[in-house]
Amino acid sequence: MTSPPSPLLVDRFGPRCEFGRTDHLVVDADPLSAYKAVHDLDLTELHGIAATTALRLRELPEWWRARKQGGYRHRTRMTINDLATGSDWVILGEQPGHEIVFGAIGKFWKPVIEWVPVEARDFMDFSKPGYAKVVCSISALPYGQRRTVLTAEIRVMFTDPGAWLNLRRLWRISTPFLGVIGRAILRTAKHSAETGGLR
Repeated sequence: MTSPPSPLLVDRFGPRCEFGRTDHLVVDADPLSAYKAVHDLDLTELHGIAATTALRLRELPEWWRARKQGGYRHRTRMTINDLATGSDWVILGEQPGHEIVFGAIGKFWKPVIEWVPVEARDFMDFSKPGYAKVVCSISALPYGQRRTVLTAEIRVMFTDPGAWLNLRRLWRISTPFLGVIGRAILRTAKHSAETGGLR
């Protein structure tokens, strides 16, 4: 008799999903090492020119507006834990050594995103019309005796049909960029886990 699959935190915070994407990568390291690599990952140093370009393009409108106002500050380091301090993302939950989930609420289809500051405890109940709720998960699961499957998943939910229509127009264009970033996160964590953090 097989044991039931372990529940994922992402299923709690994003139980239904209008738009989503999932990427996987096998890592030649044990799950704890792979998960530590995810925690230590500096999102400003993702491997790959394509990922860097995708991130810079998305930041460009906000950079331009803030630059004109004299208030833009470019981050030199950003780990997943740093998201909770100094960004519009919030850590929603964690199963240590297995999965971490973070999310944000906003109008992501606008050139300069309209973010909604929210605490983790209020994320699920937020229902103001016109917004999208994004849930991201990175998990590490055993794959055989000494390897790990790292998974990066994004799920998008909406507070009303109008928000769905707004993002639908953008999703087909943006999903390749999200894939580039998700795969870069996994590749960078894989490299760190397999080399012990050496570059």
